[in-house]
Amino acid sequence: MKELVILRHAKSNRAYSVDDINRPLSPDGIERIQKISHQKSDFFAKAEIIISSPAIRALHTAMIVFRELNLPLEKLKIDYSLYTFSGFSVIDYVYALDDQWTKVVLVGHNPAFTEVINHFSDAGINHLRTAGCAQIRFDGDQWSNLHKGEVVLGQKKNNI
Repeated sequence: MKELVILRHAKSNRAYSVDDINRPLSPDGIERIQKISHQKSDFFAKAEIIISSPAIRALHTAMIVFRELNLPLEKLKIDYSLYTFSGFSVIDYVYALDDQWTKVVLVGHNPAFTEVINHFSDAGINHLRTAGCAQIRFDGDQWSNLHKGEVVLGQKKNNI
């Protein structure tokens, strides 16, 4: 069995005149991911690895989850491959995950993450909101052979 948790970064602050990769979280985004960390702590519990995009807003989101849940930082990996907005790229990334991991959390961006959720499940969501998350459980033992899994959304379907 494999579990994939998709976590979109929290709301960013566009007020700063910085490159996209350097955009920070907004105060509302920080507050929301603190709440989501506790409300959905079971999504993050027992993850062997949490892999984040290097974008400041994604990495800050991941760090807040780590701090709020007292997770060991050894579980954090930063991967430039997740700084993408392409669902196809992230889907290929999931298929290439190391089979040693049973539960993986990815922290990154839309529209890629909405596409990933819809590819690996029958969720049929239109838009994964900031700090939105989904947990997908698969029957298979190899990431490269995954098919549709059972999804649990972090919010109500119409509010994701």
